[in-house]
Amino acid sequence: MFKVMFQKKYIKMFLAVALLVLCSGLLAQAAGHPEPGTVEIGKSLPIWSIIPFVGMLLSIAIIPLVKGEWWEKNELWVAIFWSLTFLVPFAIAYGFGEMWYQTLEMLLLDYLPFLGLLFGLFVVAGGIVLKGTIVGTPKTNLILLLIGTALASWVGTTGAAMLMIRPLIRANAWREKKAHVIVFCIFMVANMGGCLTPVGDPPLFMGYLRNVPFFWTMKLLPILLLNVVILSVVFLILDTRYYKKDLAAGKSPQDMSGNQMEKEPIRIEGAHNFIFLVMIVGAVLLQGLVTKLPAFMNQTTGVLTGIHIYHDIVFPWNDVLELGIILLAAFLSLKTTKPECHEANEFNYGAIAEVAKLFLGIFLTMIPALALLKSNGAALGITHPAQFFWASGALSSFLDNTPTYLVFLTTAGAVGFTQGVATKVGIVQAIDLMAISAGSVFMGANTYIGNAPNFMVKSIAEENGVKMPSFFGYMAWALAILEPVFIIDMFIWFW
Repeated sequence: MFKVMFQKKYIKMFLAVALLVLCSGLLAQAAGHPEPGTVEIGKSLPIWSIIPFVGMLLSIAIIPLVKGEWWEKNELWVAIFWSLTFLVPFAIAYGFGEMWYQTLEMLLLDYLPFLGLLFGLFVVAGGIVLKGTIVGTPKTNLILLLIGTALASWVGTTGAAMLMIRPLIRANAWREKKAHVIVFCIFMVANMGGCLTPVGDPPLFMGYLRNVPFFWTMKLLPILLLNVVILSVVFLILDTRYYKKDLAAGKSPQDMSGNQMEKEPIRIEGAHNFIFLVMIVGAVLLQGLVTKLPAFMNQTTGVLTGIHIYHDIVFPWNDVLELGIILLAAFLSLKTTKPECHEANEFNYGAIAEVAKLFLGIFLTMIPALALLKSNGAALGITHPAQFFWASGALSSFLDNTPTYLVFLTTAGAVGFTQGVATKVGIVQAIDLMAISAGSVFMGANTYIGNAPNFMVKSIAEENGVKMPSFFGYMAWALAILEPVFIIDMFIWFW
């Protein structure tokens, strides 16, 4: 991975960015624009400024279908193209200083922590191998999915997905029809399972930092249980049908050479990596807890302290601490894990590299969409729990669910209720908070980009020869299976 990063074309790109950093401050001063960060851009940005974001999403959806080989080689350049399609006109309209301010704020405060956490979990989980005879029958597949769903709230949806995806792929290697198993892994493990604690999914952690009690989200347990029961029944029906078709077609749980598989006891190798997994989860929790200390936050102003970057952009010490612990855990995992474990997992950096490239474009082109939502969210007229559920969920399907959650949490807190959950943004009715939390977490499963582990699961599956649905194909699965579940949720809890 590091060798690839230092190829000549990447060096040229980094030098170009460095030149932009040098010139942007001078150009901003000469242009006479307001100080960067002082203008609420969401009030003046036109709605068509989200076109590059839509273009980025359509590129992810369409280009792999019509020009797959070209797409694999040029994902980064597509991301850069759409990013510049937004950033260049934005710089002309608002000044290079404001453009650089918005870019740095997104990359340093959102993209870098996001990618650092994914990288750490990806590396550590890649060193844990579940070995033994696991045959991909409907019953076995469901058990693996339920284990991953149960783990997700305690090690995060990304951690649980990275732990379970490879055993699922190996267990079903003998089967012809297996993409649906991965789809349900995204539904249950990479999304829904993370709803019970702030560790499970980033938006819930943001709620925790705004005084939502740590175990308050356990109130979502009845909703999760109902959804898991429904999805389990649907999965068993589908998987049993496909399983019988595979058997009828002559497929059987044998090894690649055609010899009957020898039954081996199930065991875990590389189990010491669970220590590093705990380090990462602890780093996420610590990142929020240390803000109560004067060294990490000015207790008078509530402003985080850290490394000054540009104007009032500061890379907070708590983020530095979190990222440092995560990278240390990844480094120790790589140094202490036997090569045999990585080989058994067919571990490589392809999936995380793909996520890094594509989400670079998504995060940068997402700037106007989030700014518009932040400035106009309160004017949407959303007051009913069902509205909070669908609005937060629909936007979390395509945007980062963390800022989406915060926008609607702030909207709910501004209504002026006198009873409910006391947060830093006001008192929020319990039913509204449940709706916002459930929508933000559950509906991240609607698209491949709704939650970061979705794309990683897809990439790892494709690396291992599983033919996954296209972007729109996956959305069709979600529309057919998940939307009826969400409608049931709405009528039972949020109507």
